[in-house]
This record gives sequence, structure tokens and C-alpha cells, in this order.
Amino acid sequence: MANQTQVSEFVLLGLSEHPREEQVLLGLSCSLYLIGCLGNLLTILAIVSDPHLHSPMYFFLSNLSLLDVCFTSTTIPKMLLNHLCGLSTISSSACLVQMYFFIAFGAADSMLLSAMAYDRYLAICRPLHYMKIMSMPLCSLLVVVPWILANIFSMVQTTLMTRLSFYTSRIPHFFCDINTLIKLSCSDTHVNEMLVLVLVGSGVLVPFVCILASYTPIAVAVWKVPSTQGKWKAFSTCSSHLCVVSLFYGTVIGVYFNPLSTPTTHRDMTATVMYTMVTPMLNPFIYSLRNRDLRRALWKLLSHNLLAKRL
Repeated sequence: MANQTQVSEFVLLGLSEHPREEQVLLGLSCSLYLIGCLGNLLTILAIVSDPHLHSPMYFFLSNLSLLDVCFTSTTIPKMLLNHLCGLSTISSSACLVQMYFFIAFGAADSMLLSAMAYDRYLAICRPLHYMKIMSMPLCSLLVVVPWILANIFSMVQTTLMTRLSFYTSRIPHFFCDINTLIKLSCSDTHVNEMLVLVLVGSGVLVPFVCILASYTPIAVAVWKVPSTQGKWKAFSTCSSHLCVVSLFYGTVIGVYFNPLSTPTTHRDMTATVMYTMVTPMLNPFIYSLRNRDLRRALWKLLSHNLLAKRL
């Protein structure tokens, strides 16, 4: 306790301790970030510009794409900027700001995925009442509520982090991860640890359980479809969402349900890269490649822009 200090800035150790491996991973991270941002922004533009896609499903998808851009932008640009400037530090205030937005966007992303599952449940299990139930006010509510709850969770967690002191300023990660910072603290962290469990439970597990509850009747309804072609058509409307859910929740649960007493491992780093970089990059491709209407809208958007440039 004699070494307890109030750290003014932290040193981010990055993705790897080996310089050559770090260079490769930074190049890969930059590529994933640029591809993910471009894909998600094109998805938003295609949905906004095509009147045929102004439906609840695409409304949720456009919001998910926006969240993915914001989510990845909280960590990767800072990491790349530090590398370009030859720095590895981040001030304590900037670290808290980064943590706040990372938690807020991540929790909102998680809860929005459960809203999308509810939308698929209504579309498949209650198709006759779908448009009446899934009205624009309800769609807006299902988007606004995750944003509000996620910001409340993040504000409480970030505020409690300000009371902690740290025995070292070296963070064995590429961003200010809440679990990693709690492990480095020399203060009493019982309240913070309990709130992490509450955050993971309410922001991750509850939406995940809601998704499972939505897909159970969907699976039953698809199984009752008499023809194989009809079953495949019904399942194909949900398969894209299931892929995203599996990637996102599988890696997040793997990272944040590890005991806080264990140090950050290479496996934790890999899982973090999966849900912070890979999943947001894959989302637009998973949805567009399996969705004919969205592919048509993207092609229409790109061909229109190319024609405008030629003229």
C-alpha cells in the first residue's frame, strides 16, 4: 500500500509484446477497421436511400451498423494514432472517456441485437399482426431504450472507476478495458467487481436470454413448415442474425466471465479482438450477402454513384 499512487496517465502495451507481431496485428487492425466502417456506412446509406428498405428489420439493421462504427471507433483509432506518433500513453481522463463510450456502445449493441430477435419472432410467428405491433413508435422505443440504459450503466461504472488507485500505469491491453484496470488497482474493488457482474448480467446475459426466448418459438414454427424449401426460406431470414449473435455473445461472455483474479491472457486478447474488430467488420457482409433486397440496394447505390461520376 506504500506504492499506492494516483496515476495521471497509462501506458498501453498494445496487442503483442513482440515488435514484428505487433506490426502485423496493427496492419490487420487498420484493415479491419477501414473495411468495417466502409461496409457499415454503405449499409446505412443503402437503407436510407432505398424506400423499399424502410421497414422495421432494416431500421434496426441501420442502427446496428451505426453502433458498430461508433463501437470500433472508441478503441482502434487511438491505438493506430499512438503507433503513428510513436507513443503508447493515454491520460487517465482520456482513459475514462474511452472506457465510458466502449461500455455504452457495447451494451447498446447487445440490447439492440435482442430487439432484432424480437422483430424476427413477430415476423415469423405472428406475421398477420406484425405491421400493427411493430409500429414506428415501438421501433423507435426499442432503439432509444438500449441507448439510455447503456449510458446509465456506463456512467455508473465509469464514475466508480475514478475512486480507484493503481500500483502500476502499464495496461497489458490495447485499450482501457474495465476488467484489466480493476486487476491493476490497489484499492478495494469489490463494488466495481460486483457492478461488472451486474453490467454483464443486465447488458449481455439478459439480452442473450431474450434472444434465446425469441428463437425457441421461431425454431418450432420453422419446423412445422411442411416443405423443405419453405423451411429454408424461413430460416434464411434469421440465419444472418444468428451468426452475428454467436460471434458477439460467444466472445464477450468468454472475456467478461473470467475471474478478475486471473491476468489478461492471449486467449482473452484474441476474444477481445473478435468482438471489437472482427464482428463489426463482418456484420455488413453477413447481412448483405444473405439478403437479396439489401444487395440490390447496395448495387443500386454504387452504380448510381459511378454513373454520376462519369457524367
